[in-house]
Amino acid sequence: MGFTSRIVHSDRQDQIEHGSIHKPIHTTVTYAYEDARELAAVFQGREFGYSYGRQTNPTVTALQNKISVMENGSATVAFSTGMAAIGSTLFSLLQRGDHLISSSYLFGNTNSLFSSFATHGIEVSLVDATSVDAVASEIRENTKMVFVETIANPRTQISDLQRIGDLCKDHQLVYFIDNTMTTPYLFQPKNVGASLSINSLTKYIGGHANALGGAVTELNNYDWSSYSNIYDIYKGGDSSSWAITQIKKKGLRDFGAALGPEAAHHISVGSDTLALRMDRACSNAKKITDFLSGHRSIKRLYYPGLQNHPENELAQTLFRHPGAIFSVELNNLDCFDFLNKLRLVICSSNLGDTRTLGIPVAHTIYSEMGRKRRLEMGIQDSLVRFSIGIEEAGDLIADFDQALAS
Repeated sequence: MGFTSRIVHSDRQDQIEHGSIHKPIHTTVTYAYEDARELAAVFQGREFGYSYGRQTNPTVTALQNKISVMENGSATVAFSTGMAAIGSTLFSLLQRGDHLISSSYLFGNTNSLFSSFATHGIEVSLVDATSVDAVASEIRENTKMVFVETIANPRTQISDLQRIGDLCKDHQLVYFIDNTMTTPYLFQPKNVGASLSINSLTKYIGGHANALGGAVTELNNYDWSSYSNIYDIYKGGDSSSWAITQIKKKGLRDFGAALGPEAAHHISVGSDTLALRMDRACSNAKKITDFLSGHRSIKRLYYPGLQNHPENELAQTLFRHPGAIFSVELNNLDCFDFLNKLRLVICSSNLGDTRTLGIPVAHTIYSEMGRKRRLEMGIQDSLVRFSIGIEEAGDLIADFDQALAS
């Protein structure tokens, strides 16, 4: 079946209470067992069941199964946010003295997180991941993992995803891809050899800015029996489940960044229309950037769907669509005044919403990074990022037109 047909019926693959179409919201924290031995078996992982709300919940399980279907993976662990998913995964799989290679074009909070890991004894090398050679040049004896984003926020650089995957396979490195900007509908990390995929469910998958969430999915491309950082206690059974089990136990359970059932329900319902929303938003982004190209008030325009984008050909090869995010550098215009003149576009820090959002990047989500690091990432003070929604393209173009004209 197609992408949407599979996900809208995913809940029904398991029996749902009272014939419900969606998995109901289970708000309970505790689960009772008449046989104490059965409870012990559930805790030890010898039987499937629910033990405690911080680790397991039927509503969250249904969402995890849906994300696994989207990513063509074998298992997913959901967290309260996307950052919790990234941080808990790295905490679970890396140890003091290990080395992580990461794209230098990172989301601001991820950049901050990696700096914190570096202070705790995990070496981090930031490289231009648009070049596989730059990644290869940083490989050391203690390198354990490579982390990249599909499309960088906000300058839209695209990592050399397939070649990096081949490199990781040759060197037996864990390949961790943040798929948030593309979603499993536009791109399948499994197809380029990714070991794990991360999605911020808050963004496009949930899609309606009404719930926070994140998820990590096992893609079965890595032989975890050869990974030295797996604890002996999690080495039972098929080795393909060792890492995701350790992430669930050492990350989710020990840190406790659990996704609540109400949020899981909102995200699950929102995800049903992911493909429809992405088709519309990406189409809108292309039409708007075509309009903005060459405009006298736009100094630079960053969007992978434009032919002059450095990774345009790569975007066409890898992705179903080149995304719904673009950024502009303004020419002799104050970024605050420009945003204030937009009537339909909302000034907001989120992305992946049904509504179009704009934000002055250097002054908000990247302000803590400092000017020097921003300039290394190509983030100018005049840069404005837009996350395009599902409104009519003509209405959005008219809004940009009047704001630039005034």
